[in-house]
Amino acid sequence: PLADLLGRLEARTGVQRLYLATGSVAFLGLYLAFGYGAALLCNLIGFVYPAYVSIKAIESSNKEDDTTWLTYWVVYGVFSVAEFFSDTFLYWFPFYYAGKCLFLVWCMAPVSWNGSQVLYQSFIRPCFLKHHQAVDNVLGSLSTRALDAASIVTGEAARAALSPHREPPRDQ
Repeated sequence: PLADLLGRLEARTGVQRLYLATGSVAFLGLYLAFGYGAALLCNLIGFVYPAYVSIKAIESSNKEDDTTWLTYWVVYGVFSVAEFFSDTFLYWFPFYYAGKCLFLVWCMAPVSWNGSQVLYQSFIRPCFLKHHQAVDNVLGSLSTRALDAASIVTGEAARAALSPHREPPRDQ
């Protein structure tokens, strides 16, 4: 799709696609480094294209693309949580958004050594395999407690709704 877009731009403008691509990347890099709204642009890059191809993957009969994009979203989610807790420090680094954007592009790159695969296989999967049983137990316990609490609350609400209603005393 990108090659088609560059081809159409080249035909309309007469500028070689190499120059168009280089100029676009340079402009994007400078904007991410110095522009207003760099956080929004970076998050759009990390979200819009992956969301689009994820929908296409869901609609296709191929399971491999589903796994590719599920892996991306797991890494994106872990990165987002880590970023939330470290944002106070990270935003002070110059060119943070340019680096974040490069990281997200690496995570979605259509190569076998993309960031999502490397990070998932090296860090996330081993951590998951080591701790998933304990997490499942805690989540099961929390689920049971939440259902018990909801049952008590709804029972009390039902009793209160069905009990005879008394008028509050009136001031005279």
